[in-house]
Amino acid sequence: MKFIIITGMSGAGKSTALNYFEDSGYFCVDNLPPALISKFAELFFHSEMDKVAVVCDIRGGKFFDDLTEKLTYLEGNQIDHEIIFLEADEKALVDRYKETRRRHPLEKKGRILDAIREERKKLEQLRGKAHNIINTSSISIKKLKQRLKKDYISQDADLQVLTINIISFGFKYGIPLDSDMVFDVRFLANPYYVDSLKNLTGKDDEVKKYIMKWPITEQFYKKFLDLIEFLIPEYEKEGKSHLSIAIGCTGGHHRSVATALKLENFLINKNYKVTVDHRDINK
Repeated sequence: MKFIIITGMSGAGKSTALNYFEDSGYFCVDNLPPALISKFAELFFHSEMDKVAVVCDIRGGKFFDDLTEKLTYLEGNQIDHEIIFLEADEKALVDRYKETRRRHPLEKKGRILDAIREERKKLEQLRGKAHNIINTSSISIKKLKQRLKKDYISQDADLQVLTINIISFGFKYGIPLDSDMVFDVRFLANPYYVDSLKNLTGKDDEVKKYIMKWPITEQFYKKFLDLIEFLIPEYEKEGKSHLSIAIGCTGGHHRSVATALKLENFLINKNYKVTVDHRDINK
């Protein structure tokens, strides 16, 4: 089991880190009171959950003082865990608070800089226990995600961060609102006008064979699949966790369905995590 504790300075990117772990298949909890860490760890070590990430930080108030004690408990009971400590320099933290206009957890009526310095002092001992210290002062959200992927996600060969959703649809019913890319295959030969194929769908072999028998189809599929294979790694570099590819024909019964299935098979063979939704096939 992977049990990751994310902590560190307020404004250093803990929420971004937690969201990334959640998108990567971890069970995540934000602002977990330190007193519950030991119980929480034991619960999940005896469950089917194998990847857990929690955030414990200064927002816990007086309960945060228990964190060091609870970490000692984890070590003493040989509960495997890893602490990620996120920090940033004063200027970066001040600029982020000014930008978001959020209040620092330790800020009362004094300057925000005083609150940042007080927090850093309180976290000194915890920082010394960290397995991985990441300074986010000069790195973007994208770079932080890449760092986490390199340090944690890439180690899990069974975990595919990007989920690709393929949607076949009919233009007569509208374009899917959640699509990232839309492809129009209405230029392909339409089985609807063949009496023996009209009432079938793109799932049927007869329809697939009809669509594929035209030279333009083979030429299109080659260029289409090459484009998708080129684009996906670029989306992954940007830290995208979900990619929706919509493929449309007139009614969403024949050409779009067959093309979606072709793409699904192609991506599965490339070891991507794929889901398919034939939105309008029964309309």
